[in-house]
Amino acid sequence: MSASRRSGTTDELGPGESEPPERDGADLLAALLDGMDAALCAFDADGVVTHWNREAERILGWTAAEAVGREGLTGWAVRSADAEEVQGRLMSAMNAPGRQVHEFALLTKDGGRVLVRTQSAAVRGPDGKPAGLYCAFSEVHTQIDLERSIALSEALFEDASWGVVLVDADLRPAVVNAHAARALGVGRTSVLGRPLGELLAQGVEELESALTHVLAEGAPPAPADIWVSVRTPEGDKRRCWCCGFVRLASPLAEEPVPLGVGWLFQDVTEAKQSTQEASLLRFRTNQLHRAARAAAECESPVEAATVHLDFALAGFADHAVVDRVLGDPADEDASEAVRLVRVMATPSGAPGPSALGGAAGLPARYAPGHPALQCVARSGSVRASAGSVPAERARAWALARQWPADTVHALCAVLRSRGRTLGAVTFLRGAGRNSFERSDTAYAEDVAARIAAALDLSAALKDTDGNPNTGTGTDPE
Repeated sequence: MSASRRSGTTDELGPGESEPPERDGADLLAALLDGMDAALCAFDADGVVTHWNREAERILGWTAAEAVGREGLTGWAVRSADAEEVQGRLMSAMNAPGRQVHEFALLTKDGGRVLVRTQSAAVRGPDGKPAGLYCAFSEVHTQIDLERSIALSEALFEDASWGVVLVDADLRPAVVNAHAARALGVGRTSVLGRPLGELLAQGVEELESALTHVLAEGAPPAPADIWVSVRTPEGDKRRCWCCGFVRLASPLAEEPVPLGVGWLFQDVTEAKQSTQEASLLRFRTNQLHRAARAAAECESPVEAATVHLDFALAGFADHAVVDRVLGDPADEDASEAVRLVRVMATPSGAPGPSALGGAAGLPARYAPGHPALQCVARSGSVRASAGSVPAERARAWALARQWPADTVHALCAVLRSRGRTLGAVTFLRGAGRNSFERSDTAYAEDVAARIAAALDLSAALKDTDGNPNTGTGTDPE
């Protein structure tokens, strides 16, 4: 069309130009009907079939040429015995408001029967009166599968007792259920579209790696336990989530197009911690048993004490030192400050057995307020830590307390035997370990009781024989 005709003027057509044919939209309507996922047929007011799309042909086998123009479905798509009931239920939609839903059996071209679910509604003419009706139908099992999928989706995002999150291809939450929102510590709407790094303080790298893998390779064969720290107004909370993943792909694309990942998780922190605590307790009990058997073979009580100290380090601490009260523990004088002498220590460099010391009897240069002095004074355990400080400050903190330079955490347990305080054993950890907890204190006290008994026995043998019975020629006093 010329520019003059497009602009609304009445100029005549130029040479070679022709008026485009008028289109009544019939071809567009046919394309829309044939592209539908549901089968569709339409009837006029007399019940004659006027439309029949390709999905209807696929389900029943009758082509549009064979179906259009037939009066009703009797004798070809419906059995004669069912014809009256089916026809009546279909045509009743012309005079009923809204859509009518029915289920009945239709005949295929090859003589089989297909149970379908139909939705029928009236088609009204320009005057508002019913001019016919349309009927969309699909196989019942297909419809039920769709309804089940929708029902499952709604149930997961409303009533599920575990977290469900749909993560888009950019690894941002697109939909979350109430359980997941509570676990993340935010509202269901405020979490949408936010990077996971804003919700989790730790564990986000592992989680994003898992989501990326699922997008690229598909769902993993088994659930995975992921430790995370959730950001909350009260601070970061350490949690363990048992996570399952499924890749979501569009069913409408010719090739699978990932829409994101379905992430399902359940909080298993308490169960995981209980399992870890039970495993740790089992290991430590075995260590105490092995240490007792090894110490029973030692000729010297002091050597037995070093055996207990060496066995205690496995999985518990990096270094340990034992300090003995200088003088006779029975001669207690509150007016004098406690003085300690180091009698044994584990090597701080290359691994090896504990070394004995203290033969000279010189007191350790502990400043007032040292954790070992506090432990002896209180007759109870003391924990100390350098905290989150630069490496230089942590090094200075450790050296000021006469500990190896890489020490960051310490736990002092008192050595008690026969109602007397003999000294203290100090367990030390480096920066690669967590600080000591209450559960660690109980284990340290068990080890301290065994070391104290061995040192007390050594002192008793010395008093009885008048000379040290160490088996190594070294007097720990």
